[in-house]
Amino acid sequence: MGGTIARLVQRGHRVTLIDLTNGEPTPHGSPEIRQQEAAAAARVLGAERIGLGLPNRRLEPTLAARDLLAGAFRTLRPEIVFGPFHEDAHPDHVAAAQLVDDARFTAKLTKSDLPGEPWHPQWVFQYFCVHLRAVPRPAFILDTTGASQLKSQAILEYKSQFVIPEANRRIPEWIAAADIYFGSRIGTQAGEPFACREEIGMRDLNALTRLA
Repeated sequence: MGGTIARLVQRGHRVTLIDLTNGEPTPHGSPEIRQQEAAAAARVLGAERIGLGLPNRRLEPTLAARDLLAGAFRTLRPEIVFGPFHEDAHPDHVAAAQLVDDARFTAKLTKSDLPGEPWHPQWVFQYFCVHLRAVPRPAFILDTTGASQLKSQAILEYKSQFVIPEANRRIPEWIAAADIYFGSRIGTQAGEPFACREEIGMRDLNALTRLA
């Protein structure tokens, strides 16, 4: 959802990326390399970034992890939270989706020892990951026209993931092709799909994008 991040920042929104884990170990990376790459990608998109230090490859929606993320929500006080789609081939992504839902609920609780004041993000939207080989059926598609170059640049900052390993070099191309496809569904040059497990309300039909 790099295009969405870039568009939100361009429109004056504050965006904070929360890394649940450091993504290591991987064949060509290290904690230090991944931190440098993540920071560089965030700078490209204009977003802030924090890490929670939870274990990669062993991520679980435990009470401790839930409280840690809920504390971040209470400190940052986001109106909208984006997390991975709840169905995915990567177990960490499935756990992360559950953690987002659990932490959203926990963050609003009073009489707790969590940092900050109670807070409840109004919306949770889910982005789709590349591990599940399925075509998403989104609740909505966001127009990301004009942000494709920034998104591509941010992806390529992860050199240990998409530049050095030859097997992964086509992934940025596939992502770019998906952006064009989803943009075509709403009559724009590029788009990113999102799911939502709650009904989405509109004040009027002017919020709808005209289809091509």
